[in-house]
Amino acid sequence: MGIPMRIAFIYDSIPPWKKGGIETRLFELSMRLTQLGHEVHFFGLKWWNGKRNIEINGVYYHGVGNPRELYINGRRSISEAIYFARRLIYPLIRESNIDVIDCQEFPYFSCFSSKFASYVRSIPLMITWHEVWRDYWADYLGKLGIFGKFVEKSLVNLSVYHIAVSRKTKRDLHALGVRNIKLLSNGIDFTKIQRVPSVDEEWDIIFAGRLIKEKNVALLIKALSLLKMEIPDISAVIIGDGPEREKLEALTRQLDLTGNVEFKGFLPKHEDVIAHMKSSKVFVFPTVREGFGISALEANASGIPVVTTSHPMNAAKDLIIDGKNGFLAKPIPEDFSEKILYVLAHSSRKMKKGSLNVAKKYDWEYIVRDYVGYLETIV
Repeated sequence: MGIPMRIAFIYDSIPPWKKGGIETRLFELSMRLTQLGHEVHFFGLKWWNGKRNIEINGVYYHGVGNPRELYINGRRSISEAIYFARRLIYPLIRESNIDVIDCQEFPYFSCFSSKFASYVRSIPLMITWHEVWRDYWADYLGKLGIFGKFVEKSLVNLSVYHIAVSRKTKRDLHALGVRNIKLLSNGIDFTKIQRVPSVDEEWDIIFAGRLIKEKNVALLIKALSLLKMEIPDISAVIIGDGPEREKLEALTRQLDLTGNVEFKGFLPKHEDVIAHMKSSKVFVFPTVREGFGISALEANASGIPVVTTSHPMNAAKDLIIDGKNGFLAKPIPEDFSEKILYVLAHSSRKMKKGSLNVAKKYDWEYIVRDYVGYLETIV
């Protein structure tokens, strides 16, 4: 196991009170690190009632400030990010029992606070990168995007230890000039997924995720319109909610697909999403911007192949080996429908085995082992 280490995770949105991709990663790492004998500290906003500093199941939580709205009009709040960064400095410096700081690059300003604390305490700082936005900043913030791009670029110089959670993020960091990058992927609880039973209903196609513009679910619905010409009774289930739902339901009616598409909405239990995957034949992931693509791995772990886009901003494409655990398709209805049709017509035990074998490599047990090994080289 090596020498026990004391690790500080920095992120404003702390699990298990808040949910999301970054929160899931931090929660899974913290549980397993604690089981291995390491000491984990979270520094974030105080999402719980009671004392500012608490301990649950061996994990220490430090609420550095009162909770604030993380999003305003669908975008990350700049004032909240600055507030968190300002409130973080003193508690992080005051905590003496820390060997290494792992700061998530979101929401950016907290990385500068972490750098200051690491300098004062003479402890190493790692920055974990979940995405690199670069030119996407202009789409996200408009004219203010140039400021976001500058701040993102500035993080590169705060540390010599940079972690990328996907191969795409690693490539993007290289483009920013970073050379010392460790790839430590996000993961899944493969064993837990195997224990989930399927639901009684069955579908040909499933999508699960937030119904936002970037997920591009309209592409799936348009592809279904073409698929219906070949398979009149083709069925699809869409799990999730979001601002695009009304538009997607309207498109479904417009294309005469109401009898083929079922909108299930948000399912509060993650096991229910997995159960629906196990009752489907193919997971369709039409996203045009994805930092990792955990749901694609969960689908593979459920034994079904994935069809996703070859879009350059889709990190999930790096998880797919064409013909083994799924297919890549151009983000147009014709190519998407063609790949889906191929899977439906040729779904086989071989592709199920390929999907399971790929997913198994991303089990959290392997990832936390690599994570600890990396920490031991820098602490």
